Amino acid sequence: MSEQGVEPRGDRRGGDQQGESTFTVLVAAGANLGIAVAKAVAGVISGSSAMLSEAAHSVADTVTELLLLTALKRSEKPADEEHPLGYGPERYIWALFAAVATFVGGAVFSVYDGVHTLTHGEELGDPLVSYVVLAVAFLLEGFSLRTGLKQVRGEAARWGVGPGHYLRRTPDTAVKAVVLEDSAALAGLLLAAGGLLGGQLTGSGVWDGIASICIGLLLVWVAYVLGRSNASLLVGRPLPAALRAEVRAILLSVPDVEAVLELTTLVQGPREVLVAAKVDFRDLSTAADVERACEVAAARLRARNPAIARVYLDPTPAPPAL
Repeated sequence: MSEQGVEPRGDRRGGDQQGESTFTVLVAAGANLGIAVAKAVAGVISGSSAMLSEAAHSVADTVTELLLLTALKRSEKPADEEHPLGYGPERYIWALFAAVATFVGGAVFSVYDGVHTLTHGEELGDPLVSYVVLAVAFLLEGFSLRTGLKQVRGEAARWGVGPGHYLRRTPDTAVKAVVLEDSAALAGLLLAAGGLLGGQLTGSGVWDGIASICIGLLLVWVAYVLGRSNASLLVGRPLPAALRAEVRAILLSVPDVEAVLELTTLVQGPREVLVAAKVDFRDLSTAADVERACEVAAARLRARNPAIARVYLDPTPAPPAL
C-alpha cells in the first residue's frame, strides 16, 4: 500500500464494510439524540451557555448522522438508465450537507451564545445536574467513538497503514465524520465542564461564555475538515499515484497493447472506481485482437482491484514521432 493515500480496492468484505459503517452511524445517532435532550434540560436548569452550546452540538451531530444514513442508503442504489454510472457520488453530497449542518446548527449557535454571555452576562443556577449529564454524555460519546475507532483500526490494518493516515485519506466519509464528531464531542464536554467549574469558583459567567465560544470554534474546524474532504471527492479524486502506476503497468502487460497514451481514474465511492484510458494497440492487431485485449485488460484490473467497477479503453493511434 502506498504511503500516498487510502483508496478503494474492494473485496468480498464490501457489503460487510457498508453494514459496519451503517452500524457505526446508528450508534452515534442514538447516543447523540439522548445526549442532546439531557444537555438542553441541564442547560436550562443551570443557566449555562456552555451546556446549551453542547446541546446544540449534539443536535447538530444527530442531524449529521441522519444525513449520513441517507447518504449510505442512497449511494447503494444500482445504476440505471438515468444514472448509468450509479449513485455512489451521492453519498458525498449528503455528507457535505452534514458538514454544513455541523457548522450552522452547532458552531454558529455556540459562538453566538458565548458572545451573548460575555456581553450580557448570565445568571448561574445549580450546576450539579449539568455535571451529572456531562459525565453520562462522556460515557455515551466514548462508547460511540470506540465503535467508530474499532472500524477504523480494522480497515487501517487491512490496508497496512496507520489509523490516522486511514482517516485522512479514506473515501468512506461516513466513518470519518462519526470519529471526528465524537472526538470533538468529548473535547466539547471537557470545555463545558471547565466553563461550569470556572463559573462556580468565580461566580462569573465569563468562563462559561469562553467555553461556549471554544466549542463553536471546535465545530468550525470539524465542519471545515469534513466539508473539504467531501468536496474533493465530489470534484473528482483520482487513485493515488502509486495505484495509477499500477493500473498503467497492468494495461501495458496486456498482449497487443503498445502504449497507454492517457489514463484517467476516478473514485466514485469507497468501493467503486472508474478507469478510462486512450490506448495505442499494435498496428497489426485485428479487430478481434483489440476486443480480446480490452477484455483481458478489464479482467486483470478487476482481479487486482475489485473496486474497479468500470473500464473504458479507447483505441487511439500514437502521435507520429517528430
